[in-house]
Amino acid sequence: MRHEPTKQEYSQMVEEMTPKHNSLLNCIRAFFVGGAFCLLGEMIKQTMMKVFDISKKDALLYVTIELVLLSVILTGFNLYGKITKFGGAGGLVPITGFANSVASPAIEYQKEGQVFGIGVKIFTIAGPVILYGIFSAFLAGICYFLGTQWGWIG
Repeated sequence: MRHEPTKQEYSQMVEEMTPKHNSLLNCIRAFFVGGAFCLLGEMIKQTMMKVFDISKKDALLYVTIELVLLSVILTGFNLYGKITKFGGAGGLVPITGFANSVASPAIEYQKEGQVFGIGVKIFTIAGPVILYGIFSAFLAGICYFLGTQWGWIG
């Protein structure tokens, strides 16, 4: 017969198994990893504006495209996971983290085919984000419309 642990024994087992985290160190790592992505984006923007004589608006579009591309390439070479393991939220929060979350399932399930592998799994993360992004934009548009009609927004 198996012995059921008491609440105190269970709590002690959970305490022993739970990994210990240094919150200050995690925040510092996230700051530097997220800052590195931002610095890279700013370098791309400045290069586009100064070297290629592109407007600031267009340069920002190129920054987004190139950071997403870099994230997908790093995901393909299995390096992005190592970056986020080290930097935590600093690597997961920016647009690069979203690109990684879309590319990872596509790469992982490519053996199952174009439709049932890549086609289905690529929207595991992206689908809800796109759905709720469009829905919240719709609600914001209605609020803006009503606010302008009723004089709340000038």
